This record gives sequence, structure tokens and C-alpha cells, in this order.
Amino acid sequence: MVVFAGQGDARRSMELLWGPPVVAPRTGPGPKPGLSVEAIVSAAIEIADAEGMPALSMRSVGERLGRTAMALYTYVPGKTELVDLMYDRALAELPSSYSSSSGWRSAALALADALWDLHLRHPWLLQVSPARPVLGPGEFHVQETLLAVLSSTGLPLSRVRWVVSALFNIVRGSVQAAAESRQAAKETGQSEEDWWYARSALLGELVPDLAGRFPTVARLGQEPVEVDEPYLEREARLSFEAGLELLLDGVEAAIVRAG
Repeated sequence: MVVFAGQGDARRSMELLWGPPVVAPRTGPGPKPGLSVEAIVSAAIEIADAEGMPALSMRSVGERLGRTAMALYTYVPGKTELVDLMYDRALAELPSSYSSSSGWRSAALALADALWDLHLRHPWLLQVSPARPVLGPGEFHVQETLLAVLSSTGLPLSRVRWVVSALFNIVRGSVQAAAESRQAAKETGQSEEDWWYARSALLGELVPDLAGRFPTVARLGQEPVEVDEPYLEREARLSFEAGLELLLDGVEAAIVRAG
């Protein structure tokens, strides 16, 4: 499932992203507080975190807040604008500064780790395509933070721009495998260990000459594997770390060439 941001009314979406918070006044002494855009977005994020994007609707958000879906439309025109607000709000959780006392590389590693954690905390972020940016304060905050950390390399900002893009893509590509590993176990009811055990046994039985046909793959499979975490999630994390190290090695080489 891929969701494209920015499909709703452009002016209304941008006003909601950048304007002051809108809160409804209380209409009586009852227990329900006035609705607000902030409350609606928070409830929507809670639903997406717990149940995934397919469970998100104006109705489900209204039910979580003890209201009807129609009561929400005064504040958020529809689900498309709501997704914009959710995405931008989640991105705003990224810390805004990273210590550079040990150099730009340690700051970049810490920033990448924070992005990894953010996407695992809100895996539905991976379903929102970056092809159509939200252009909200949260998204600009992430860009500013990435640029600030990596511009300390001393490279021209035009070069840093592409490093930022590469780093973000490494995080997003790697963490997607980790998030989907967790989702698969939850949705199928079968652990990753059980899935691999059943199929690897059959593979050995049905394809006894597998190692001869695919020797390099077989050699890779002979390496020791940790069993304290799901295989795919572990591989995703290792891929993330390796890709990040190679990228930052390339940045260091570029600094030397520019030196």
C-alpha cells in the first residue's frame, strides 16, 4: 500500500500544516473536551501505529475520540489532509541537534540511528511516498537537521544535498525490511523462525544440489547467524549499518579530494 501525500485541497492542507492550532470551544459542562486538529492527528497516529494505515479512517479516528466522523470535518477536510498532518507531525519528533564534539561522522551516525528508530516507531511512515513532499514544518525540520549535520563536513552545500538524499534513502530502504518482518509475524500469526525452519528443511530435501548450483549463495549461508532476533530484521539492521558506513567513507574521501 502506497499513499501519496498532498492529494487534498492544497491551500487547506498548507493552512493546517503551518497555521495556528484550531480548538473548538466547549458547548456545555459535559466530560468531552473541545475537539482540535492536534487531538485528531494524535488519535490518527495512535491508530496507524497500532493497526496500520488500512485501519485509518475518519470514522475510526472519530470513534477513538468518542465523536462521529462528521464532527471531525470542521477541523480536517478529509483523510488525505489528515495523512499529510500525521506524516509531518511524526517527522517533527526527530531531535533537532546532534553533538559534533567527536566530529561530523559521529553526529551523522547518531542522526541516522534516530531516523531508524523513528520509522520503526511509526512504520506507516514507510507507506507514505516521498515522491510528493508534504512541505510542512516537520518535513522542513528533518531537512534542516540533516543539512546542518552534514554541512559540517565542509563540502559545498550542492554536494551535501545529495549526501542527505542518499542517507535518507539508506535508512528508509533498510528499515522497511525490518518493519515488514514485524508486520509479517503479526499478520500471519507465524514467527519468522518457524517460517524459515519449515522452508529451509524442504529446500534441503527438494533441492539437494542447491550448493552446487548456487555456490556463492551457499557460502554466504554458511556464515554463523545470531538467533537472538528475527533474521530479516537483523539483516536489515546490518544492511543499514554497512550502507551507512560506505556512504560516510565516501564522504570522507570527498573531503580529502576537496582538501
